[in-house]
Amino acid sequence: MLLEQAGVEFLQSPVDFNEEKIIATSPKNFVYQATKGKFEAAMKEYGCDDMPLLVADTVVTSQNQILRKARCVGDARNILMTQSGHVTSIVTCMIYKSAMLELVDISSTDYLFDDFDMDDLERYLDSGEWRGKAGACMVEGFCKSYIKEVHGFESCAMGLSVEVLKPYLKL
Repeated sequence: MLLEQAGVEFLQSPVDFNEEKIIATSPKNFVYQATKGKFEAAMKEYGCDDMPLLVADTVVTSQNQILRKARCVGDARNILMTQSGHVTSIVTCMIYKSAMLELVDISSTDYLFDDFDMDDLERYLDSGEWRGKAGACMVEGFCKSYIKEVHGFESCAMGLSVEVLKPYLKL
């Protein structure tokens, strides 16, 4: 969606990389290792002779914890409560490689959330929309109404720092 909105033509294809084996000392280190692993897998499978290659990954962090994808509703509740009333950072790493350029970027967008309403939180948990989402939510979804302050690009929080990438696509 972000690339489409930016007017960038692309083909999307998944790669196989297991993030669970990553041992990281910080969110930036984690997201870099995940992106680099996916990039290496994509290079092996697709190369970038015919067209540029772009790989990105995102991690959510709050209160010095990396907030991964929740495995169950209890896990989702704990992850969301870690963010309630606190600053949550969404850290995105991208690697872009073309015949003329290799770009590595790690960007962060910080959100200060108001305290989550517990009834609203339980409705969200019951909906199951938290499944498969880092930090158990999307800033354009459940968390949107709780945002008090934002520092950074919304695109970064959505998974790709388009504002950083787009100037390099003209090379």
